[in-house]
Amino acid sequence: MSTVGTSVRIAGSELGEARHICAFFHNRDEEYRTLLPFIKNGFECGDRAFHVVDSELRQDHLTRLESAGLDVAQAQTSGQFRLFDWHDLYLKHGHFDQHRVIALVEQELKEGARQGFRLSRSIGHMEWALQNWPGVEDLVEYEARLNYILPAYNDPIICVYDLSKFGGSVVTDILRTHPMVIIGGTLQENPFFVPPDKFLLEMREQRETRTN
Repeated sequence: MSTVGTSVRIAGSELGEARHICAFFHNRDEEYRTLLPFIKNGFECGDRAFHVVDSELRQDHLTRLESAGLDVAQAQTSGQFRLFDWHDLYLKHGHFDQHRVIALVEQELKEGARQGFRLSRSIGHMEWALQNWPGVEDLVEYEARLNYILPAYNDPIICVYDLSKFGGSVVTDILRTHPMVIIGGTLQENPFFVPPDKFLLEMREQRETRTN
């Protein structure tokens, strides 16, 4: 992957080649204060935006984008902006299938390139994994497996986590599955990142220990 001609700034820093990012926030105001400049810059650069949100917060999301001066209706009509409710993506058919979602993510990245966009900038709100749906226990494995496909693309993917809702053990594992992290409103290279082969091996060994 080459980042030549695909420079992206977010949370005060320039992204390098690693573009799978976990973003931790304490509330929605903190989240949008950090991410709106990134979103707005993407619209202005002509990049494609791909967002996944809670259906109950869909209108709030659109309102916040519009308050930043973005013409979301026009962008949706042109195909520059794709907005999904998370039940239509992560929880389609009433359960979470990590392999189906990974394939869909890659399909969306390819579709953006096919349409001629320089980049697709993806943001996914992850609180769906706190709901009682089959398969949500595979969240961490899903995040690890994304690291097999994303290095082949220049497109940044931001996985948004609300620290007031996720427990410490999950946050720790999520941190270990992302090469980049936004915390305290600042983008940092993640020193706790574990490559997917090693991380998934650790997961298998832990499961075997629990079942023995």
